[in-house]
Amino acid sequence: MDEKAFRQFLAAREYTDEQTTAAIAAVNEFEGWLAARQQEFTTAPVADLKEYLAELVHEERNTRERLLDLARYCWVVRRNDFYIHFTKLFGGLSIFPSIAQRLEEVAGKDIKEAVFKGIEQPPLGSPPEAYPPLTELLMERMQEHLSPEQCRRVLAFNHHGIPVENFEKHKAWFAEAQSIDRFLERVHEEAISDLEEHAREGKIWYEQEITPEVIELVRSNQEILSAVRDGDRLYITKIPYAGKEYLEEKDPTLKRYHACHCPLAREAILMEDTDVPYEWCNCSAGFGKLMFDTVLEDDMQAEVLESALRGDPRCRFALKISPRAR
Repeated sequence: MDEKAFRQFLAAREYTDEQTTAAIAAVNEFEGWLAARQQEFTTAPVADLKEYLAELVHEERNTRERLLDLARYCWVVRRNDFYIHFTKLFGGLSIFPSIAQRLEEVAGKDIKEAVFKGIEQPPLGSPPEAYPPLTELLMERMQEHLSPEQCRRVLAFNHHGIPVENFEKHKAWFAEAQSIDRFLERVHEEAISDLEEHAREGKIWYEQEITPEVIELVRSNQEILSAVRDGDRLYITKIPYAGKEYLEEKDPTLKRYHACHCPLAREAILMEDTDVPYEWCNCSAGFGKLMFDTVLEDDMQAEVLESALRGDPRCRFALKISPRAR
């Protein structure tokens, strides 16, 4: 392992000596496990990582700290495919608990308990395929106990727990622009600059590798990573979850799979016996509208226009600006 680089990274994150020792031990153990199978960390397939994680789950050694340490080492040494797999495992951890809390706020404790009865989150490190059946059941229960509008209110929310303080710079941009349209143009311009930086440095951008083709996809459509206003509506299109693979893919089903971001539902696109209703994508709409809600001091109503779960090749939403919004 590249212990020197990893120690520098951990020191920058203010790891204690004890935490650093545990992190290095976790990586050494994984490399030893690979070596016993005649594999090396730099070349082992993702299938080996999945098998190792399954063993950790089975042995109940799948602690959050261990998996985070492994993921961070993968990021440090640019083992990007391993790192992306870890993002799939961590990306949805807050969503079920957040939905339960929001459901109680909207419909009451009894409805929340009826909806979530028997639904337990899989152990950390479980494969992404473990989630869609639970998401399907959750949606069935919600649609049974709630009206469509209540479902939308529950799902179109900040379930990833993103601090609104993250958007302070966007609020400053809006104040400088003095126009929604000019603000949206700047958001798009800045997003493209960010992607270009990640491409130059070979860094993973959230969960994906950025290529010149991905940058051109974003550049060609202001709805991606920003929005386009038409009257009192903002239209947003999600950047594909795996943009490089999305642009290269010809098979319609796999293209939809590469478009979908949701760690709790995207595997359903490839599963014959699981069908997550597209209304679940209101959760993605809630993620997409958070920055605009914060900047405009609004709570915009979101509408799912296109969804990979419904069979569309992309995910697209409309956000209605309230008359009271500034």
